[in-house]
Amino acid sequence: MADTDILPPDNPQHADASLRPAEEALHLTGEIKEEGVFASLVSSFRDVFFPAKLPPLVLQSKPVAVVDRMATKRSPASTAGAVALHVVAILLIALLIAHQVHIAPPVKKTVILTDIVPPPPPPVAPRPSQIGGGGGQHDLAPVTQGHLPKLAQQQIVPPKAPPTIAPKLAVEPTVVVQPDLKMANNTMPNIGAPNSTLKGFSMGNGNGSGIGSGNGNGIGPGSGGNTGGGVMHPGGAVKAPIPIFTPDPEFSEEARKAKFSGNVVVYLWVDEQGHPSHIKVSRGVGMGLDEKAIEAVRQYKFKPAMLNGKPVKVDMYVEVNFQIF
Repeated sequence: MADTDILPPDNPQHADASLRPAEEALHLTGEIKEEGVFASLVSSFRDVFFPAKLPPLVLQSKPVAVVDRMATKRSPASTAGAVALHVVAILLIALLIAHQVHIAPPVKKTVILTDIVPPPPPPVAPRPSQIGGGGGQHDLAPVTQGHLPKLAQQQIVPPKAPPTIAPKLAVEPTVVVQPDLKMANNTMPNIGAPNSTLKGFSMGNGNGSGIGSGNGNGIGPGSGGNTGGGVMHPGGAVKAPIPIFTPDPEFSEEARKAKFSGNVVVYLWVDEQGHPSHIKVSRGVGMGLDEKAIEAVRQYKFKPAMLNGKPVKVDMYVEVNFQIF
């Protein structure tokens, strides 16, 4: 058996620290000294205002490839097969629709042009004469039933109750009514109103020389001849009044601010001198224009209506136009 000599290392300072004695390790550890308060403040002040420049950081790590577990794996073969199936299905549907739907060619119609003569217009019925007015006398009783006297446009002898003494010169009595007017009549021997239910001999309790309760030489209520109540209306032998002075109406402040326009229909009488009266609104539009229309119509001047060359009182309608330009 050979003898082995154990020699100490040449440089004990380069020996492994783990092989150093425990006393040396404890001695090294005890060399760490704590800084004072003033030194710590100075060090903190220097780190804040005069920090030491550190070398730049160099990234030395490398990315690691990680498998994406959410990724879907598709093969090109399956994708191509799905596209091909969809294309075939679309083509089949298109072929089925094309075989079922047949587009018919347009039907050619032969149009024969002929000269079509329009039918003649229907005959226009004569416009009925607008009437109005009335008459009466000073009898105490209302008008009694009887036949109408002769209709004329000028009265010569008014109708009277049968006199006790026959007149020496027999003249047929008349009332002022348009001769072309169709009225109900009867064949009773005495003169009166055909629609009356009273019996006897009375020409009515009105005023004038006509028949009825009116005021004039016509028939029934009303005034100024003719029949139908009220005054005469233009039409037939009665010529309508002709306006000779029609001032423009003024706008109300309310309508002017709203820029409102419209037409107001006004009813009025025109007397024998051509002056308007009995003015009232027949169809209004509001906004204060109705009152302005009445004010304008009050200033109108007319050439009076004429009957057999004589001026007569008639009623009529006028339209007052309010237009902002």
